[in-house]
Amino acid sequence: MSATAFDAIIIGSGQAGNPLATALADAGRRVVLIEENHLGGSCINYGCAPTKTLISTAERLHQLRTAATVAAPEVPNAASLRVDMAAAVARKDVVVRAMRNGTRTNLTKEHDHITVLGGHAAFTGPRTLHVALADGTTQDLTAPLVFINTGTRPAVPNVAGLAEASYLTTTELLDLQELPEHLLILGGGYIGMEFSQMFRRFGSRVTVVEAGMQLLEHEDDDACRGLQEALSQEGIEFVMGAHAHRVSRGADGQLTLSAHTSQGERRLRGTHLLVATGRQPNSDKLGLGYAGIKTDEQGYILVNNNLQTNVRGVYALGDIHPGSQFTHLAYDDYRIVRDALLHGRKRSARQRPLPYVVFTDPPMARIGLSEGQAQEQNVPYRVATMPVRTIGRAQHTSESRGFWKVLVGNDDRLLGATLLGPEAGEIMAILEVAMAGRLKYQQLQDMIFAHPTWAEGLNNVFRDLKRGGR
Repeated sequence: MSATAFDAIIIGSGQAGNPLATALADAGRRVVLIEENHLGGSCINYGCAPTKTLISTAERLHQLRTAATVAAPEVPNAASLRVDMAAAVARKDVVVRAMRNGTRTNLTKEHDHITVLGGHAAFTGPRTLHVALADGTTQDLTAPLVFINTGTRPAVPNVAGLAEASYLTTTELLDLQELPEHLLILGGGYIGMEFSQMFRRFGSRVTVVEAGMQLLEHEDDDACRGLQEALSQEGIEFVMGAHAHRVSRGADGQLTLSAHTSQGERRLRGTHLLVATGRQPNSDKLGLGYAGIKTDEQGYILVNNNLQTNVRGVYALGDIHPGSQFTHLAYDDYRIVRDALLHGRKRSARQRPLPYVVFTDPPMARIGLSEGQAQEQNVPYRVATMPVRTIGRAQHTSESRGFWKVLVGNDDRLLGATLLGPEAGEIMAILEVAMAGRLKYQQLQDMIFAHPTWAEGLNNVFRDLKRGGR
């Protein structure tokens, strides 16, 4: 049977694939988008949208629980408040469904040139695919342009007994209807941190087990220590330098996680286990070999600066190619490809800033170089660190945990910043704009910010710049 021809095939309905489908359709191209699971990709279905919705629920619960610090002391039973897990998940589901339905409407009802297929696609040649549809039928497709946007899934470590112990990934944990009594979290990355605080504030006992000696392995030591201290103050237990080697579940339903540590063998017991040890690419069932598409050792699809694979006409967008995995970068992948194909403007995917936020309380945000990266790259820098508690807004709100750290180059322009504290992501955005505009730090130092705002701290953070380095 001959293949149906389109102008473009997009595999995966993520934050790069969806807007690209729309842009190509608006330009008159006939586009087919194939999605094996839910429309919207990881961000809408099991990433940003559901997790941040639940984090917001946990934050409100925490505010109620701590209301006695600012309200009358007779607030009844505030300290013992626990989440209604089913209600919290139901609220999350409403948000996710609305976003998912909005995606479908945008792709199907508003664009005649877009065909959406539900099913699994695999290459049969460089630019031909076989699609096994959800209704049991199949289709063969071909196009001169193919875009792979299939994302990642949780990586599961090789730990004895783990599969038999009924562990959870973040996807399953987001749908849990009952609150875990004691949640063990394997992994101290940003996903583990966000879920640890979320479930602690819901009312669970939480223990984080991390193989390294610090959380968030790519961040500076001071930021990792500050975040760990803040989370520990809320009752989260950390077991660092712990290499898990066995998981078992007893007759009573309790889990036991055994780990080697520098202090000897540790056996940690809990009711639920979240595996948060990273992600792996959804490239293993795409038939990449039939197309001759190259990957790295982990299965990530190799691309050049323009997000093109080694096969002409085939691109890889979002988390499926090597690099940092963030929704905003995936969306920028779309813009890079859109501008190159439709507007004749080329921009390298290697030459762009990397802003990101860990949505804990206090949040941690970073843009540009960390101090450790500046040292590793032998970049001359000056550094200043300011405690959040010195900002007027912190004194008004009693939100005083954390610090701001800024790096400045020899030309007085910003190299990067690490922020731990309230509204860290919003302050980071100001610094990113300053970096994009190549402002010198003195311009921020002397800028008039409204009083009393968090941004006002930018007048003072550069005050004590000191030469940095090893």
